[in-house]
Amino acid sequence: MTDPTDDRVLLAVIGGAHGIKGEVRVRSFTADPEDVGAYGPLVDAMGRRYTVASARLQKNVVVVRFKEVADRNAAELLNGTELFVDRAALPAEGEDEFYQADLVGLVARLLDGTVIGEVVAFHDFGAGDILEIAPDGGASVMIPFTEAAVPEVDLDLGFILVEPTAAGLVPADADAPREE
Repeated sequence: MTDPTDDRVLLAVIGGAHGIKGEVRVRSFTADPEDVGAYGPLVDAMGRRYTVASARLQKNVVVVRFKEVADRNAAELLNGTELFVDRAALPAEGEDEFYQADLVGLVARLLDGTVIGEVVAFHDFGAGDILEIAPDGGASVMIPFTEAAVPEVDLDLGFILVEPTAAGLVPADADAPREE
């Protein structure tokens, strides 16, 4: 039997409660943050459904009211809850487009083919998208997810190419001839 979570995509994470009527602050991963409810009901890891009744942008989060959350006490219990949507509810990717979730699990290779690890997470700390790559041994590294640092993503073959200098894995002057 296949795992039903395999076809789910993380769409948002609930933060703290907002006000006294059950609204919550939500970090949305949709292109338009207010579209967090545009793909139908969301589900958490336990399979509980959440239907967006309203969503409005406020600074860097979306304030959401779910039909299933009646008051602040219920809203406070949701802090940190990840919300998923079935992949089938999302629009099809165009050519050279993919969902961030598709990157997790890809092999990360340098331009010369050397494997440096596996993509284990996709982050956005506010200053741009970051890929976390875990080598077979040792600590994971984080690299910017830019065209310069990751010039190729091949979902069919299951890898990304990493340009080590642009990714910050080697100093920019490492390839320059040294004066003696």
